[in-house]
Amino acid sequence: MTLDDYLATGPPFERPIFEAVHSIVATFGPVHVEPVSVGIFIKKAGSYIELRPMTTWVALSFPLLRPVHHPLITRKPIVSGGRLYHVVKLRRPADLTPDIEAWLAESYSLVD
Repeated sequence: MTLDDYLATGPPFERPIFEAVHSIVATFGPVHVEPVSVGIFIKKAGSYIELRPMTTWVALSFPLLRPVHHPLITRKPIVSGGRLYHVVKLRRPADLTPDIEAWLAESYSLVD
């Protein structure tokens, strides 16, 4: 499935959020976009971040080696493979704060 095919079937708020996230992470270095049935995975060499559409927002998840305690983190981090996966809710591109951008940059540096 192509990215355009995937986005054509999603909620209208998903494309602008994806485009905003992608434009940020593309500044860190090369990434690969993989649309799947549950959302969009943005990968470096391995898994990097996931965008999963919900009813009225998109769940952005990303791994870090440390816990982040911040009002933007909406769930308790999930531990997997020695990393802590954090989730933030994005309702619109403007929700991408400098804090989120910094976490995405930190996360990018962890993925081989």
